[in-house]
Amino acid sequence: MKQSLQLRIGQSLTMTPQLQQAIKLLQMSTLDLHEEIERTLEENPLLEREEELAHYAEPEVTETVNDMDYDAIEVAVETQWSDTDHLDSVRPMTRTASDEEMESFESRTAVTTTLADHLLWQLNLMPLTERDQLIAVVLVDSLNEDGFLEAQLDEIHESLADDLPDIEDDEILCVLHQIQRLDPVGVACWTLQETLLIQLEQIQQLGGDVTLPHTIIRDYIDILGKRDRIGLKRVLKCDDDALDSALALIRSLDPKPGSHIGSEDSEYVIPDLIVRRTEEGWMVELNPDAMPRVSINDAYANLVRSGDQSETGQYLKTQLQEARWFVKSLRSRAETLLKVGTCIVEAQTGFFELGPLAMKPMILADIAKKVDMHESTISRVTTQKYMHTPRGTLELKYFFSSHVGTDDGGEASSTAIKAHLEALIGAEDPRKPLSDAKLSALLAERSFHVARRTVAKYREMLGISGSSERKQLV
Repeated sequence: MKQSLQLRIGQSLTMTPQLQQAIKLLQMSTLDLHEEIERTLEENPLLEREEELAHYAEPEVTETVNDMDYDAIEVAVETQWSDTDHLDSVRPMTRTASDEEMESFESRTAVTTTLADHLLWQLNLMPLTERDQLIAVVLVDSLNEDGFLEAQLDEIHESLADDLPDIEDDEILCVLHQIQRLDPVGVACWTLQETLLIQLEQIQQLGGDVTLPHTIIRDYIDILGKRDRIGLKRVLKCDDDALDSALALIRSLDPKPGSHIGSEDSEYVIPDLIVRRTEEGWMVELNPDAMPRVSINDAYANLVRSGDQSETGQYLKTQLQEARWFVKSLRSRAETLLKVGTCIVEAQTGFFELGPLAMKPMILADIAKKVDMHESTISRVTTQKYMHTPRGTLELKYFFSSHVGTDDGGEASSTAIKAHLEALIGAEDPRKPLSDAKLSALLAERSFHVARRTVAKYREMLGISGSSERKQLV
């Protein structure tokens, strides 16, 4: 094999730590960004907060940073990178290993009351013996999230046998009945019928007339489950007014009494952009409360400019370089976010004027073309970024949707079709709910050609059950 030398001209972009940082900051949510800024402020003495400033501004620096400039960050952001391949081998950008072992400030300060805690707190205020207290703890531990017992009586008896060898089922049931009357009323039951009957008994003790509802739940719950109004009237031999009153009372009961106690971990949303209407039209601006304000410490920066060649001087020089890149990355993120948000509002003016019914179909490529960026950049910018509008705080991704053809040859947004679908279902007769096929026909009358299967998909996305489940007796 003959060896030879060949010259080739090529162009490539090196993923430096600074460019990796710019990409990472761009796709962070506001809360993650604040955590990253706190970590960087602790690690880099050259950075400081600008609490006295009213608006975010980049500090003026005269020196250049290596051979790369601000445009290099834009190039990196607009390039289609893998979000994991080039970051696995570098130090994590959002938190250190020790930080991952610690809970966030919100997790440490927020108090979440579980159903078990809520019940045990009430039991501690009752004059229970130590024996009954032990039984109560086992019963409470046997509840699921909805407040129903997952263990049968014999299983509970077996779990208590080691500590209480002489325990009887009547003792367990006695404590169980006390728990069922705690707040929320109806917990610690095995069946839906049992919890509804206990709630009705509570209403009766307060002076309410529950005779007919009690009969329906006790003897005819299967007919009620079928939503057979005619069948209920026939077996109960009552008039429409009495049946309507009984059914209204039953609907006021809670089928899952334990589901409202306790909550998941707190989630906070800080809008990145604010949209408001002015005389000139809709205006988009950065949320000043969400925009972090950091700058370079002038005192330390002057030490670097003095030409100190000591170890401390070299350390400050390195930290100054990283601080400048960090500040520029923050500014790049803010400018890109504002640019994309402005284009979204301009494209969806109808939504802000008329609501979801006027939402236009829009995909990432539409905005990418307007702002002259890559689709991957738009995807990063719109993920976990929120916009506060007169119609609520919405994620930027909310404004993107697929399109469906209309009779006049135009296009309609799937979001608009969902709004029409929700309006049709909201106006239907609860006794005769609209089927998916009928909804498809009604949408066609409004110039939206949507197949029945698509209607079913949109309905499920809206969290709306099928026609048979929506049927009501009243």
